[in-house]
Amino acid sequence: MTRKPDWGPVLAGQPYPFLFVTISGAHLYGFASEDSDYDLRGVHVLPVREVVGLITGQETSERSFDHDGWEIDLVTHDAKKFFLLLLKKNGYVLEQLFSPLVIHTTPEHEELKRIAAQCITRHHSHHYLGFSETQWKLFEKENPRRIKPLLYVYRVLLTGVWLMRTGRVEANLKTLNEAFRLPQLDELIARKAEGQEQAILPDDNIVFHQGEYYRLRTLLEEESHRSALPDGPSGKPALHNLLTKLRMRAN
Repeated sequence: MTRKPDWGPVLAGQPYPFLFVTISGAHLYGFASEDSDYDLRGVHVLPVREVVGLITGQETSERSFDHDGWEIDLVTHDAKKFFLLLLKKNGYVLEQLFSPLVIHTTPEHEELKRIAAQCITRHHSHHYLGFSETQWKLFEKENPRRIKPLLYVYRVLLTGVWLMRTGRVEANLKTLNEAFRLPQLDELIARKAEGQEQAILPDDNIVFHQGEYYRLRTLLEEESHRSALPDGPSGKPALHNLLTKLRMRAN
């Protein structure tokens, strides 16, 4: 059995209460290697006294540290900052919120997920198009080229297409490929998961993957145009009410 971190000490001693903490990164995406670090993401709640005064609390808390042999990266946003990001075309916060790899949760976490469904729009496609472009450029510049950024390219494009089609967030590449059935992905995921973070892709496959990159970008653009998702979010009033409740409770 694979040894896993004890999350209690990792979350202990934080200055603010958590709304939720989930696992993101390669573990969420379904292609973590043995040496992959753990990316923890979530939301904390600042009390009123650290919001209304001149001396305010941390909108974003970031900690990177070694815990019992694992590299841990813990990043949380204050609820207001996170809620404002939800109202924008930000796929990162959606994936963190809906991650099934939950470290810490609350009843308000479930409430927030229900509200966030009202914040998903067709324009979230721009997030996934932009992220895929960044990852593809990174992949092209590398010599030798690693499998990891290529998997990120596939992952973000398929996540974007799935979101446009269904309105649901799915960030796990293995799960996505059950629907898309791209034969090249099983081998890439296996090589990454069984190897190391720096696993290399053979050069003779580059042209094929370049073609797939442009094909899936076009597919995502097409899906965004015909998506039934709305043009704008409708969850702002509900987010306002939830934030007010959280602030008063943390006071």
